[in-house]
Amino acid sequence: MKSPLEEKLAQLPTTPGVYFHKNAAGEIIYIGKAANLRGRVRQYFQKSRGRDPKTEALVAEIRDIDWREVETELDALFLEAELIRRYMPQYNILLRDDKSLAYVRVSHKSKHPTVTITRRPLDDNADYLGPYHSALTVKRALKALRKIFPYSTHKGVVPKRACLQAHLGLCPGLEADMAPLGEYRANLKKLTKYLRAERVQVMRELEKEMKESAKKSQFEKAAKLRNQLFALRHLSRQIVFSDSESLDISKDYGLRDLQKLLNLPAVPRRIEGYDVSHQHGTDNVASMVVFTAGIPDKSAYRKFKLRIPGNNDFAHMHEALSRRLKPRYIKNWGKPDLILIDGGKGQLSSAIKACEEAGIEIPMIGLAKREEEIIMHVNSRVVLSDKELKNQSGFVRKEGEFLVGELPKTSHIVKLLQRIRDESHRFAVSYHSSLKQKRQTASILEEIPTIGPATRKKLTKAFGGFRGVVRARRADLEKVVGKSKASLIRQYLRAYKSKEDHEKE
Repeated sequence: MKSPLEEKLAQLPTTPGVYFHKNAAGEIIYIGKAANLRGRVRQYFQKSRGRDPKTEALVAEIRDIDWREVETELDALFLEAELIRRYMPQYNILLRDDKSLAYVRVSHKSKHPTVTITRRPLDDNADYLGPYHSALTVKRALKALRKIFPYSTHKGVVPKRACLQAHLGLCPGLEADMAPLGEYRANLKKLTKYLRAERVQVMRELEKEMKESAKKSQFEKAAKLRNQLFALRHLSRQIVFSDSESLDISKDYGLRDLQKLLNLPAVPRRIEGYDVSHQHGTDNVASMVVFTAGIPDKSAYRKFKLRIPGNNDFAHMHEALSRRLKPRYIKNWGKPDLILIDGGKGQLSSAIKACEEAGIEIPMIGLAKREEEIIMHVNSRVVLSDKELKNQSGFVRKEGEFLVGELPKTSHIVKLLQRIRDESHRFAVSYHSSLKQKRQTASILEEIPTIGPATRKKLTKAFGGFRGVVRARRADLEKVVGKSKASLIRQYLRAYKSKEDHEKE
């Protein structure tokens, strides 16, 4: 009689897809991609194959397998990267290198829009898609998509004539006026939508534009759109990033376990994370990040420039939540299923007070950094009875009005909450740093006579800050502020640099 695992191996299809190795407890311990699921997965169980010690340890723990089929290997690449980032399986972490996560950066609003891969997302008005665990995976996918949606990758200085990629049809060739800027930006929007799982919408738009171009006798444009449409259909006829497939939250262990642990009525689909950042009570800011179905929804992120001065994290957290829970924001942004506060009892109490003042019931928990303890107020919407408390392995004690518990660092719940907490911290620090830089730049430029707020704004926008103004050439300054002001600025900067050099000596 065949074992359950042998029966699963016999049922494997020969199509592309993503496979899941599970241990005896049913936990996903490894996720991989395959052009042929049957051939790839069965390789793990061939005794004659030479394997390294880590792979041997993985195979020894496998007790069950599961898989998801897709149309093409390209879809398998995207799906694997997305699911590894969500589940963070034990052996994917052990078997991968120590590099940070990769993002696809699309600078729609720049004068020369580009598509690049980066490991450090910034708040620079560009779109960041991801993150992905494997930069190689993203590069392979973009290489295939670039043939359909040509894009530029020029960094720094743009060439004065068409590059080789432009002659190969992989770059729009803006530097040689080979394509209008508006048309190129529209093309980038289609690429971004494709990467965000809006494949069907992109194909409908292409088909609509193709028919309209044909009616207007723009046959060359219609033929180009037809070729794009045909290439997309050739890549795949199935969406792999939609909620019904790669983002099925009922299969997300972290969200499911969190619902059970906190006694929530349903899986928390929208989770908002909050953090506060400042430096000695200056440039106080708060961040709001949103995770939908366990995935960062960057378009829903919000940041608050706090009005309360001084170094008071509790008051700042209360202000941030009070502003977030105003009726107009509840109407426009929606109501979260769960709120995660970066901090301990004090920050959580302040957030709960803001929620009570707004007359809204929203489950709230805190995540303390030191021991990664999950903190919950007994009067919050999430209430566990003494019997339920004993059954929860995480919440092991009561401390006054709080339930405090510490789950294993390897649990799916802790991994999910850590991702949200770390993202809210990153977003808050990034906003604080940008405000601090602008304030320092403004304070120095304010000392220059006749340089008002409008001129300072122009300089900051053009050169990125005071250091950029210092390095700017006379001709570049004159283009922004005119000859007379440029001369005045350079005269002042010479005196400033002399003063700075003297202080260093």
